Amino acid sequence: MGSEHTAKAFDTDLQELTRSVAEMGGLAERMIVDSVDALIRRDVALGQRVVNTDAEIDALQKRIEEHAVLTIARRQPMAVDLREIVGAMRVATDLERIGDLAKNMGKRVAALETDFHPLKLFRGLEHMTDLVQQQVKSVLDAYAAHDLPAAMAVWKGDEEVDAICTSLFRELLTYMMEDPRNISFCIHLMFCAKNIERIGDHATNIAETVFYMIEGQAITDKRPKGDMTTFATTIPNT
Repeated sequence: MGSEHTAKAFDTDLQELTRSVAEMGGLAERMIVDSVDALIRRDVALGQRVVNTDAEIDALQKRIEEHAVLTIARRQPMAVDLREIVGAMRVATDLERIGDLAKNMGKRVAALETDFHPLKLFRGLEHMTDLVQQQVKSVLDAYAAHDLPAAMAVWKGDEEVDAICTSLFRELLTYMMEDPRNISFCIHLMFCAKNIERIGDHATNIAETVFYMIEGQAITDKRPKGDMTTFATTIPNT
């Protein structure tokens, strides 16, 4: 009876962790979309809402970590059960960083000048964001369903995001060379594009966590990465 009670209590703890990760994932997805939407529409209020939402993401990560540590201490899980808890903490860490990247983009909305609207460049950023947001959604679904093939599809898709980012950087450099008045605006978009690319990296991290949870080991294959321009890889994380 005691072991059955312990098993049920552990299941309850695990369900709570899974629910918290799902809540955190929903917030992160919305932040990605809203941050880029705010940039395109120059919506400072929406950008600020994204910034404010980051505090909720941080609080959820803290709650997940505390609950995970308590669950390990109380239940002393073994092998696969322990991987479930470690996996939840890992995913929460990547989602927290995704929130930070979206927050950084939200902060940039107010800095954009209003007299330059290169719609073509915004379309490139939108396309990249759509792709990355779908990757985040797909990998979170894969995490919830323990769907390894779906997680690996996200892992292999990171190269496409890198290729779009490289193309966008080259386009932005062209605009800057054509007219120095475009430099400030394009630099802001470069930072945003790099942040979106990094969000894609975190989706790939989550895919690797799903692999670890199911297989009990890290992926040994080399992570697929696109050919990024030298300039693109030197953009710092702001």
